[in-house]
Amino acid sequence: MLRLWSPRHKFNTWRRVWLAVAEAQHELGLPVTKEQVEELRAVVQRGISDAEISAAERYERDLRHDVMSHVHALGDSCPLARGIIHLGMTSQDVVCNADATIIMDATNLCLDKLARVVFALAAFAGRHAGMAAMGLTHYQPAQPTTVGRRAVGWAYDLTICLREMNTGSRWMPIRGLRGATGTQASYLALFEGDGARVDALERRFAERFANHTALHGPLGQTYPRVEDAFALGVLASCAAVLHKIATDIRLLCNRKEVDEPFEDKQIGSSAMPYKRNPMRCERICGLTRFVMNLVGNAYDTAATQWLERTLDDSSNRRLSLPEAFLALDGALDLMHNVASGLLVHEAMVRRNLMAELPFMATENILMACVRAGGDRQHYHELIRVHAQAAGMRVKHEGLENDLLDRLRADRAFWSRARGGSLSDELDWDGLLDPMKYIGRSIEQTERFIKDVVEPLREQYKHVIAPLDDSGPRV
Repeated sequence: MLRLWSPRHKFNTWRRVWLAVAEAQHELGLPVTKEQVEELRAVVQRGISDAEISAAERYERDLRHDVMSHVHALGDSCPLARGIIHLGMTSQDVVCNADATIIMDATNLCLDKLARVVFALAAFAGRHAGMAAMGLTHYQPAQPTTVGRRAVGWAYDLTICLREMNTGSRWMPIRGLRGATGTQASYLALFEGDGARVDALERRFAERFANHTALHGPLGQTYPRVEDAFALGVLASCAAVLHKIATDIRLLCNRKEVDEPFEDKQIGSSAMPYKRNPMRCERICGLTRFVMNLVGNAYDTAATQWLERTLDDSSNRRLSLPEAFLALDGALDLMHNVASGLLVHEAMVRRNLMAELPFMATENILMACVRAGGDRQHYHELIRVHAQAAGMRVKHEGLENDLLDRLRADRAFWSRARGGSLSDELDWDGLLDPMKYIGRSIEQTERFIKDVVEPLREQYKHVIAPLDDSGPRV
């Protein structure tokens, strides 16, 4: 990602634009010779040198125009072709086409890393599909789920982002060759009023530069800046999901149910040696919050492009676009690291679940009472009174949850109905089996992996092997 958004890559992409245009112009009979194209191609294919970058910087100090500075620097390196570089073009014929391809390449890299996170979460979910855990709504005990079912919930949210990002990477068009206000007047003049040859020039350029002819129009001097808003919007949506997952893990760390990877010599706090802070997930939250807040720049820029264009977009886009992609890239690397090494403390998962399970059992008890002929409202009130008392015992006195003992001791649950005891309908000893309360969690987990994740493996098989991990450690 750093390479894609580097100045060197941008300048090399600009040069690819100039080469593709010159090649197309030569083929269509404009005064661009074969020798000029070959000289230009040789320089472009070897890549811009440090000396050429320095030369462009020197030009820019005087010219105050980055594109023309590079036109001059490139002309110095290929003097025969100097006079035909940028022929008929405006700056945004160069910049917008380059930016669009960089955005598409950066998006595709995010797609690969996003898929890699999905696979890591799915593998984690598969290993823990049957581990019952306390489900929480409002961050309060709700109904049991499984550790795996919770993880495929995270993965599912990311597959939605994968779908939207994959769609977005297909609609980001290159600008084509449209000239100063998008009317193609300069190109029409070059071809002496022959519009068909202007269209042919644009098609040939697109085929050479981007290997497609998906040109959309009409376009102005720039491609519509709302395209940037769409691009950053999908990045921000992905960031929001990563933030939610990282926050969930931080909350579960506090419950002592999971820990993110922690190195043997890692220090959690300079003051408190016992600390094991979820610093990776904290960093994910910080990075993704940054991405979510950058999307407003794209909306503001799209909204303030006066008439055929203004230039207040340029300085903003040079920050908001690369920083959004770089921050999300870092967050995706971190999340893959966390998901691949997430540690589950099974004893604490069970302890937290069992502390609340008597409350979860009350719905089954209530239904058993009704099946035995009891009055639902009557038994609902009895259970409610006992449950509130048991809850206060836990919270106020710090004692164990004794709800089931209270219910078993209540003679109302031994009264006769339909010729038998209400208690005959209840398997009191089996009420604390967590697997009775997880619903279809295991089946849902396995089905998601089979129906959603496995098909993605073929599409993204190139990322199943680790991506280049030569960058900084997470």
